[in-house]
Amino acid sequence: MSFLQRERMALEQFFPGLDKALADILLDDLESPGSPGIELLRQAGGVGLVIPVEFKGKGASALDAVRVQRALGARSPSLAVASTMHHFSVSSLVLLAANGGKEWLLLEAVAANDMLVASGFAEGRPDGRILAPTMDATVVPEGVRVSGLKRPCSLARSMDLLTASLRLPAPDGSGDRLAVALIPAKDPGVTVSPFWSSFALAGAESDQVRIDNVLVPEALVVLTEVTDEGRLDSIQTAGFVWFELLMSASYLGAASALVEQLVDVDQVSETERLQLISRLEGAAAGIENIARQVPDSVTDSRLLVDTLLVRYAVQDAIAAVVPKAVELLGGLRFMTANDIGYLSAAVHGLGFHPPSRGRMAGPLTRYFAGSPLEIV
Repeated sequence: MSFLQRERMALEQFFPGLDKALADILLDDLESPGSPGIELLRQAGGVGLVIPVEFKGKGASALDAVRVQRALGARSPSLAVASTMHHFSVSSLVLLAANGGKEWLLLEAVAANDMLVASGFAEGRPDGRILAPTMDATVVPEGVRVSGLKRPCSLARSMDLLTASLRLPAPDGSGDRLAVALIPAKDPGVTVSPFWSSFALAGAESDQVRIDNVLVPEALVVLTEVTDEGRLDSIQTAGFVWFELLMSASYLGAASALVEQLVDVDQVSETERLQLISRLEGAAAGIENIARQVPDSVTDSRLLVDTLLVRYAVQDAIAAVVPKAVELLGGLRFMTANDIGYLSAAVHGLGFHPPSRGRMAGPLTRYFAGSPLEIV
C-alpha cells in the first residue's frame, strides 16, 4: 500500500471523485481567498461526514473521519481546517441527539440541505480560553438576544449556521451556565468583513463575523454543564476530543503532502526517507488509537487527556519532519515550487488552535497528580 493510499481510499469511499477534483486544482488556488474547495466539499455531501446515516448523514466513524481529514489536508490544508470546524460543531449535536434530544431535527436539516456550520469558539487564539463566552446575551421572552464579534471565524463566507458560546442564567437560579447558540448566517444582524491577511490558510475563509442583536429562539440554544472553573460536561468533552483529533489529522495531512514528494526520490537515502515516514505514521497511529476509542469513551475526561497529549505529539512530529523534508527536497525545488514553501508554513497552524500546550501545561500536570481536568 502506497503512502497516503489508506487515507485517500477513505476519502473516495465517502466522497467519490472529490480527491481527484482537488488534485486537479492548483494548490495556490485552493489556498487562496475564494477557494473552490469548500464548495466542492459541500457538493460532495461533506457536511454530513460525522452525521449518522439515520439523520441523512454519511455515518463515518471517528477512525474514518481522521483518515478523511488527513487526505483532505494533503490536498488542501485550508479545506481540512475549515471542515474540521464544521465537524467539531456538528459532533456535539450528534451526541445530544443520541441522548434523546431533538437536535436530530437540526442534523437532518444540515445533512439534507448541505448546510455548513461555523464555530464561534476560541479558534485561532493560542492564549484564548476556549470555554470563555465569545458573545453577549440577553434573555427575552422570545429566546435570547445575542451580540458580539468573532475573529477569525473559519467558513465565515460559506456558513449557513454559526455556533456561539454564551453565558446565561441557569433555569434553577443557581447562577450562570455556559450555553451554545445556533445563529442563522442569513439573519440581517450577521455581517462578515475581511480579517485574515496571512497567505497561509487563506482558503479557510477565516474572516470577521459580527453579531448585532440577533434573536436566537430558545430551541436553538443548548445549555451545558461546564463550571466556572473550566470543568467539562460530557458534551463539551466529546466536542474537544473530536476537535483535537480532526485538527491534528488535518495538519498531519499537510505535512504528509511534503513527505509524499520524497517517497520515491532515489537521490535521498532510504534511511532518511523512512525516518520521515515513520515519524508521520507514528503520529497517525496515535491519532487513530484515540479515534478507535471514541465510540465507547468519547465523554471520558481521560480520553480527552490522551487526545491532547497526542495532539501535542503530532505538533512535535510535524516540527521535526517538515524542515528535514524541505531540506531533502532541495533548494532548487524550494525556489521553483510554491507548494513546498507554502506547506512548510501552513503546518505551523496546529500550534495556534486552543487549548495551547503552554496554557494546558499546569492543568495537565495537576491532572496527573490527581486533580480533575480543567481546560483553560
